[in-house]
This record gives sequence, C-alpha cells and structure tokens, in this order.
Amino acid sequence: MSPASVRLRRGIVVAAAVGALVVPLAQATAVPQSPPASLAAAGRSSPSPSPTPSGGVVELTPAVQRQLDDAVQQVMKEADVPGVTVGVWTPDKGEYVKSFGVADKNTGRPMTPDLYLRIGSETKTFTVTALLQLVDQGKVGLDDTIGKYIEGVPNGDKITLRQLAGMRSGLFNYSQDEAFFKALTSDPQRHFSPQELLDYAFKHPVLFPPGQKFYYSNTNLILLGLVVEKMSGQQLAGYIHDHILQPAGLDHTSFPVGTEFPDPHAQGYTNQTATGQVEDTADWNPSWAWAAGAMISQLQDLRVWARTVATGQLPDGDRMVSAATQKQRLTTPPTSIPGAGYGLGIFDVQGWIGHNGSLPGYESLTIYLPSAQATLVVMLNTDINYKNQEPSTVFGDAITRIISPGHVFDLPAEPAAH
Repeated sequence: MSPASVRLRRGIVVAAAVGALVVPLAQATAVPQSPPASLAAAGRSSPSPSPTPSGGVVELTPAVQRQLDDAVQQVMKEADVPGVTVGVWTPDKGEYVKSFGVADKNTGRPMTPDLYLRIGSETKTFTVTALLQLVDQGKVGLDDTIGKYIEGVPNGDKITLRQLAGMRSGLFNYSQDEAFFKALTSDPQRHFSPQELLDYAFKHPVLFPPGQKFYYSNTNLILLGLVVEKMSGQQLAGYIHDHILQPAGLDHTSFPVGTEFPDPHAQGYTNQTATGQVEDTADWNPSWAWAAGAMISQLQDLRVWARTVATGQLPDGDRMVSAATQKQRLTTPPTSIPGAGYGLGIFDVQGWIGHNGSLPGYESLTIYLPSAQATLVVMLNTDINYKNQEPSTVFGDAITRIISPGHVFDLPAEPAAH
C-alpha cells in the first residue's frame, strides 16, 4: 500500500481506518463506489462500452485512450504531479503505454517509460515471496512464531509469520515514531540498520493481540526480511536477486544497499522533509525502508511482476511459489475499507490484485485483474498528498473507472515505505 513526513509518522488513512477492525477469514467483496469528486466536477463520465465488459476490461479503442489521456492529465493538474507513466496491457483488448510531464523539474527532462523509479512498498511483495519460497522448501512455517527466529520481539512467542505478512501482528509501525522521522529527515543520506528500525518500533507498546485486527506496519516486513536472511543464509538483496528477479527476468529491478540509483531515473519530489518544504529525494538513502520499501524498478519489469506475483507463476510457466502456498497468499481477509482485502503481502481491491508503493518522492501502483488477465502499472515522481489522498490512488481510481468500471481501484495508500 504506500509511504512517509506527516505520513512517515502519522500512520495514514489505511492504518487508521482499519485499526478498529476485527478480521474474519473471508474474501473481500466488491462494493460500488461513487466517482472521485475532482473528476466528477470536471464532467467526466464512464466510457461508452458496457459497464460490465467481458472479463471486466473495456476495449482500449482510440476513444477510450483519449479518455485516459484526459483523465491522467486532469489528475496531474489537480494534484500537481510533475511526471507520471501509465501502462495498461490486456491479452485481447489492446494496450496503453504513455508518459506525461517531467522527470526533472529543474531541467525539464521529460518523463519516459524507460526511467527507473523507487517503488516503495511494492518491495513487500518481493520480501513476502522470498518468505513463501522458504515455506515451500520446508525451512519455515507460516504458523511458526517470530520468536522462533528472532529474539526480543514483543509478543514474539505469539505473533506468527502469517500475521506479520498479513499486517495483523499488533506491532507498532516504526515509521510513525517521531524520533525516527526526525532522524531520517535531518540526515536523509544516513544508513539505518534493521535493528535500529526495530528499536524505534519496540519502544512502543503492542497495539492489540496478534490476529485481532488489520494494522499496516512496516515493522512486520523488517522482521520477515531478517527471517529470510537467517533461514536462507543470504543477504535479503542477494536472495531476491537470485531466486526472484533472475528467474522472472526482471533485469531492471534492484534492491539497493545504499543511495545508488540506476540511470536514467526520475528525480523525486516530497514535502516529507525537516522544514516541510518540497525537496528532491533521488539521493536519499532508502535503507530506512529496507525489506518494507527500498527497491527500484521500471515499467516493463513491473508489467511482468504484476502477473507473476498475482498468479505465483513465472513467465516461463514454472512456479515461483507452489499453487498451495499461493492460495494461502491470496486469502485476503477484508479490511474496514469496503471492497478491499489484504492477504500475505498483497491486496485485493475490487478484484485488482497487487500492491502500491510510496516513499518520499515516489509512488507506484502495480495491479492485475485475473478475470481479464489485465495489468495496470502507474509510476510517478511525487508522494505529496492531494486532498488527503496519495496521488497513486487518485490515478488508479481515475484509470480503472474508465478501463474496468465494474472493478474500480480506490484504495487509500499507506505511508512511507508505505
């Protein structure tokens, strides 16, 4: 779901909204939603194709593509987004790939589909995939407690790996800690170790007994990253590279260990800063997000990853995760957000399966609609909220109202390494 400033510390809409929910083990169901006020005010309407097209996605005709152009540019204008790239792919109804705006506000360099961007919490889908592979290998069990692997975790003898991956542990989210926010924004290039991040979390009491509620916490993923390292014998970045990125052919996706950022990349703009002024974050060190949000990718790789993570199947047909384990991953108990469920490091929002991501300066959204075998990827170079919504959510909502009116993506994104 999403990133960090006030958002780094405030916990965002999703965490706050779902914090009071007792979660039954059931599949989320779609609930009709009203159009976003901004686009409704602009006089936008649904495209001419049937509101219930076969498989859930309309044909991407020239008229529909013009609607997409208009909707994306309207959101950019209203939300003051410097640059965005959008990709929509279907097996039989066409595709749409286009960039708008600028990658660098100082030089005017245009946004283009080949640029690298930071993908924030989409990293969680990779970390949890690594964990599930270890489950398939018999090295860990989803119902093992975290205390079996990591010492010093509050409620560690009760919290399971499944509850960590499903955001139901009750552990405080370190990125909401005031001291952490001050440390990060006062020196954005500093390196944070996983233990330092856990220390910020563990000085807070647990919020509820494990399994009782859904609460989005980056702390959960730091712990799972440490489990992957301990039980695989590899550094997390190395394990993900060898066992996920290479087999999936994701040659333009990486897990940085410092401030490195492949070229060409977009500059990123945030107001989650010490002064509250907008700053360029391309050289910020994402170690503070580590297993929860540090990764970098590019449009075409995310296109491949959307289907791979939603199905558990590699592009060559081999399994990335066993069918039985993937079924557990896609059990998505509902949150308090109508139509939204969250499984093991993945969500289901009105039928779209995947994750969004945000950390200072960047946001992304990578989702797959199984009924239509359709993929949507959105990548942008700001995380500055628009009317209390993260811009990736506004884009996802506006685009899916056009291409899949029966499956509208309207998830409030999460905060930092969100």
